[in-house]
Amino acid sequence: MKKNPSIRFNGFTDTWEQRKLSEISESYSGGTPSVSNRSYYGGSIPFIRSGEITSKNTELYITEEGLNSSSAKLVEEGDILYALYGATSGEVGISQINGAINQAILAIKPKIEYDSNFIMQWLRRQKNSIISTYLQGGQGNLSGAIVKDLTLAVPIENEEQTKIGTFFKHLDDTIALHQRQLDNFKELKKAMLQKMFPQNGEKVPEVRFEGFTEGWEQRKLGEWIVPYAEKTNRNNQYPVLTSSRRGIFLQTDYYNGNQIASEDNTGYNIVPRGYFTYRHMSDDEIFKFNINDIVDYGIVSTLYPVFTTKQGLDSDFLQYQLNNGGEFRSYATLQKQGGSRTYMYLSKLENLKLTIPELQEQIKISNFFNQLDQSINLHQQKVNDYQQIKKAMLQKMFV
Repeated sequence: MKKNPSIRFNGFTDTWEQRKLSEISESYSGGTPSVSNRSYYGGSIPFIRSGEITSKNTELYITEEGLNSSSAKLVEEGDILYALYGATSGEVGISQINGAINQAILAIKPKIEYDSNFIMQWLRRQKNSIISTYLQGGQGNLSGAIVKDLTLAVPIENEEQTKIGTFFKHLDDTIALHQRQLDNFKELKKAMLQKMFPQNGEKVPEVRFEGFTEGWEQRKLGEWIVPYAEKTNRNNQYPVLTSSRRGIFLQTDYYNGNQIASEDNTGYNIVPRGYFTYRHMSDDEIFKFNINDIVDYGIVSTLYPVFTTKQGLDSDFLQYQLNNGGEFRSYATLQKQGGSRTYMYLSKLENLKLTIPELQEQIKISNFFNQLDQSINLHQQKVNDYQQIKKAMLQKMFV
């Protein structure tokens, strides 16, 4: 077994030692006050459950009487909390608050010469191994005895543990920062989609850009779009595209190098750059309209109609309105006629009545949401990048 990690901080050369978790920490689980006794709940003590091990808030609070009349145990901010039961089995974090725990959590208090963040990150690194070893098919519960008996390699010097623990804490904090910013931008987009498109039969939205006062005009979508019916006349004439709820992709990228289209895709619909396509059937009344912005020409199955917009209708504005607006959602619900599947043939889509502003207001709105999407994508990419860095460093900085 390898005795030292492949990456270490400068100045540390001593061989790491094998220790059982029980040798380097004290640990215990808690309990749950009787739910039938109301006097045990509604107090001032946060009652931490397994889904809240890294939260600053808890759903439940217990009283001193509830604590003293049960096996619930107190923990302090900075203690390691390890989830033993259910869907969160194997999750681990540092407690953000003082509170009490139930039987589904193991509190771990490292001895003074051992670093909490180092041990927590090692447990997080080992989660999949622990689950696959001790839980059949990932189902069931872990026990405190199992966790206490785990063996880990630790640096002899506390300073090296602390440096490693601090390094990963900074990574976690950076990931959390970008995740918060990502969530904020997503919430902003969700709110503004409600406010910048007319709702419930209104002729104008709640929020508009300065300088626009005219009412929006309701017309059938068929007056604004042009169906496109060109098809391939030979196999693999253009790259095969996948139009999904996550967007539009080259099919080989979407399916990790595989192409699942028919062996002979002669007769597929051609999608020029800037044109719309969508799957004309849905099992949950949700449709996703995508614009080909990745290749000059792509192809899709004949189950995916293709169209473009006429002058006077901004494509990006229409995409936001179809994918997020209430008018299309209501219309899609009306198209369901028995069974579980809803069909939205292009001929049906053309009969959809949409409320649309003048072109300059359309462009202002679509630019606003494009900028929001760019910010969302930026922070999502940063979250992904830092998570990949952390994953790699967990493998290289631990034994």
